[in-house]
Amino acid sequence: MPAFAPKLVRWQRRHGRHGLPWQGTRDPYRIWLAEVMLQQTQVAAVIPYYERFLTRFPDVGALAEASEDEVLQLWSGLGYYARGRNLHAAARRVASRGGFPDSMEGLSALPGVGRSTAAAIAAFAFGRRAAILDGNVKRVLARCFGVEGDAQWPLAERLLPRRDIETYTQALMDLGATVCTRLNPGCSRCPVAKDCVALREDRVAELPSRRQRKALPLKRANWIVLLHQGSVHLQRRPSPGIWGGLWSFPEGPARDVQSFCKREFSCLVATPRRMPVIEHGFTHYRLNVLPIRCQVRKFLAEPHGVWLELEEAARAAVPAPVRTLLAGLLLDQAA
Repeated sequence: MPAFAPKLVRWQRRHGRHGLPWQGTRDPYRIWLAEVMLQQTQVAAVIPYYERFLTRFPDVGALAEASEDEVLQLWSGLGYYARGRNLHAAARRVASRGGFPDSMEGLSALPGVGRSTAAAIAAFAFGRRAAILDGNVKRVLARCFGVEGDAQWPLAERLLPRRDIETYTQALMDLGATVCTRLNPGCSRCPVAKDCVALREDRVAELPSRRQRKALPLKRANWIVLLHQGSVHLQRRPSPGIWGGLWSFPEGPARDVQSFCKREFSCLVATPRRMPVIEHGFTHYRLNVLPIRCQVRKFLAEPHGVWLELEEAARAAVPAPVRTLLAGLLLDQAA
């Protein structure tokens, strides 16, 4: 399909997405920040986080000088928290070398930057001819050419135009996100519909091939929600791991909670009260959390660990389910 790239370029200029906050710049910091945030996250969800990050960290030096806790606090709610930790680590590496690398090899070496992300940064920031292959682009190539799997990378390389690489790269992203969608694709609006293998062979619903999904395993946890005079006890989760580096409630048993609190936190608590179960989905498993509310009656020793006022805790670097639970505690406190 020799006209594939020119058709996409013309289409993008007339019908593609324009005016996104990270467009219209060659600043590698802004482009890198956006591309990392856009990994596995939709544009609408990313925009407010992107703008808050730029307000707080206007350049890579400011981001590098921040603490990981500051970074994760701003990232909280965007999900896939390893991206936030990698973002901070990459910022420090870039700042130490005096700027962003301008090659695919150098960009790919940064924490959290894979081949496709590096290609997007290289194209938008430095005008490099580099092929992207995110989930949307994989779907476009699978349908247009009937090609899947490892064969898509050499195809993506062959399709690269000699010029207009930035517009072409954006066109691929826009086509997959707004026209060649997973469900109900807008084939009548597609600039390459006449040459599309899937449309011609009536296989649009079949391509790309869907992997058989296995039932996600269920894991359970109990959160000890320890409260004292408007403050709550939080612990930092180990990194790496789920919610690594974020603050959360300590975990404990569902039974004999009073003995657990006396042993672990040197305090006596009133009768524990079970709160509604929180369900949260991850990529590889589902998590059911039972929060157990424990009101401290007396400390047997000087309180240790991190105790925060509820309002301060709700603003800290906490996972979304923790923030939701803290918001409910604040409402109870105000009632």
